[in-house]
Order: sequence, then C-alpha cells, then structure tokens
Amino acid sequence: KFITADAWRWMLGAEAIPALLYSLMTFTIPESPRWLISRGRQEEGMKVLSEINPSAGEDQIRQLAGEIKNSTERSEQAISDGWSSRLRKPILLAFWIAAFNQLSGINAILYYAPRIFGYAGFARESALQQSIWIGVTNLIFTFVGLWLIDRVGRKTLLIAGSIGYIVSLSVVAWAFSVEQFNIVPFFVFAFIASHAFGQGAVIWVYISEIFPTRFRAFGQSLGSSTHWIFAALITMTFPIAAKNFDPSSIFLFFAGMMVLQLMWVLLFVPETKDVPLEEMEQKLGLVKT
Repeated sequence: KFITADAWRWMLGAEAIPALLYSLMTFTIPESPRWLISRGRQEEGMKVLSEINPSAGEDQIRQLAGEIKNSTERSEQAISDGWSSRLRKPILLAFWIAAFNQLSGINAILYYAPRIFGYAGFARESALQQSIWIGVTNLIFTFVGLWLIDRVGRKTLLIAGSIGYIVSLSVVAWAFSVEQFNIVPFFVFAFIASHAFGQGAVIWVYISEIFPTRFRAFGQSLGSSTHWIFAALITMTFPIAAKNFDPSSIFLFFAGMMVLQLMWVLLFVPETKDVPLEEMEQKLGLVKT
C-alpha cells in the first residue's frame, strides 16, 4: 500500500527514526578534552583523555594535557585570525579535499542515478532499484572505511579511493562510448564503493586534524562551505551537461578530475594518522620549532 504517488512522503518520514536515535546518542558523548583544557577545566579534560587512552598512565595523561595546553597558547599567540597567511597550507588542503570530493561527480551520480541507468537502457523501475543498491553499497563500504582509517591511514585511503575512482569512471565512460551497457551498474557500484571507503570516510576527519584547536571550527566551516558549494554547482550543471554532451564525455571529465586528485594527494597531502596536533602544526609551519 506504500507504493503510491505519495510514496516519497514515507521515504522522508523514515529518516526521522535514525535522526531521533542520533539525537539521543549525542547525550552520551563527552566534551572534547582539548576544549575542556582550553577553558581551564584541566581535571575534566584529563578524565576524558584517560577514557579515550585507557592504556596510558597518569604521567602520560598529564604530559599530554600539558602539551595540549601549550599548543593552544602557542596557536593563540602565533595566529590572530583564521585567514592568517600562517594557515595557508591547511586552508588549501581543506579547500582542495572538499572540492575534489565533489569533482568526482559523487553527488551528481547519487542524485541522478535513475537517469544515468536510463541512459544505459534500463527501464524506469529497474533504474530505481539500482539506486537502492547504490545506497546499500555506500553504507557497507562506509563501514569498511571506518574500519580501515585508523589502520592504514588517511592518505592511503585517499590514494586507494582515487585509483578506484579513476578505474571505475574510466570504464563507465568507455562502456557508454561503445554501448556496453551491461557493465555500467557494476562499475557505478565500484565508484560508490571507492568513494565510501576513500574520500567519503576521510574528508571530515582529515580537515579536523590539520587545523590548530582554536581554528578547527573555522577549518570545518571552510571545508563544509567548499564541499556544498561545489556540490550545488555540480548538481545544477549535470542536467545541462547531460543535454549537451554524451554520458561518456561527462564520466571522462570526472575521471580526469580524479587523476588530478591522485597527483595532488601524492605530492601535497601529509599523513595525519597517529600524528598529534602539536606535531602536525610544526609540519605545516604553523608554529616555530
């Protein structure tokens, strides 16, 4: 009885369930130890540090709390505002990781999946079913990315994801050019998987790790703004591009952008796995060593 013209209402309403669960679970999240220490709440910050570092001894926790306090003080003295030239490197890293995220075409493919499968000759109902499997693939490989991110590192996942992007997008472009439509769904799913365990899993973690504590909110705002501006641009221009170019050219463009992303990651992106914020600030030239 739910398959009606108003079925989209049920699709939207169902989202209230995970939203409610998320809202309730946020009450169990402790305050950030860095925020607590920066506000002079040293003991509370050390307690949270002990909870998230159960293997660390009391002396290690005190040393880490001291480093966090000193780092916060150095950041406040060295940088007066978010647009300081001293923050040029993390600003560029945040901008490009967010921009490349959307230049892969991920949101265009997610939003227009039924149309893309329609170009490949699938009937409307079949195309809608393929969209469901895209969501399932995205969910499964997001958990894969969450499992890998602290094991293999952020940069490694970005490299692996970029390679997956390039291969899957290039094959889809080739399939449309020679009308081998039967392989399109498989490589679209491969593209979604590459995004989910690569860029999709890394972007927000990475942005938070390259900015000093005092400017983390600024960095996240910059990354989010860049991400959604590019998402809007790609999403709005995709129908126009689809009218004026064949699908193979569009997917080839996205593949070309991912070649640029791979080069950028290899040449300019530092690894942040197991690198304390204090050490990352020194690597990025935010404080004098």
